[in-house]
Amino acid sequence: MSALPDTPVHEVAHRLRPMAEADLPRIHRIELASYEYPWSLGNFADSMSAGYSMWVREAEGEVIGYYAMTAAAGEAHLLNLTIAPIWRHHGLGRDLLDHCLTCARDHKAESLFLEVRTSNTPAIALYHSSGFVDLAARRGYYPARDGREDALIMKKDLTC
Repeated sequence: MSALPDTPVHEVAHRLRPMAEADLPRIHRIELASYEYPWSLGNFADSMSAGYSMWVREAEGEVIGYYAMTAAAGEAHLLNLTIAPIWRHHGLGRDLLDHCLTCARDHKAESLFLEVRTSNTPAIALYHSSGFVDLAARRGYYPARDGREDALIMKKDLTC
């Protein structure tokens, strides 16, 4: 499925499941289509080998999104959350983020942290609307065409 179906997105069969090694080629294609400086196949394979929480969202059997999270010592860190470009703006990123938050709580994390490019205003808006707060900036954290770009460090408390 290379394009959105004629059926409304909310009527398409979706499911979340743990990422499998067989998913990596499709995930990497989504990554390449989404970012100027994407994760490599090795980044995903290494994260799976390290035992990170890696989940995919499927629509009609095709991977259309994913996230990678690590959790230890009462903290979780969202490393990557991506929806394929043609599937964006339908709430699927929010659904993935909600699943990630649940997964972090299941790992007994008290907080979830992330870094996001300061230029990624749609992602920042999603995180703010989901209760994340700005903590600080990491200067020159990401590669960019003109050198380096800052990252915004964000946090959400998961305890009541």
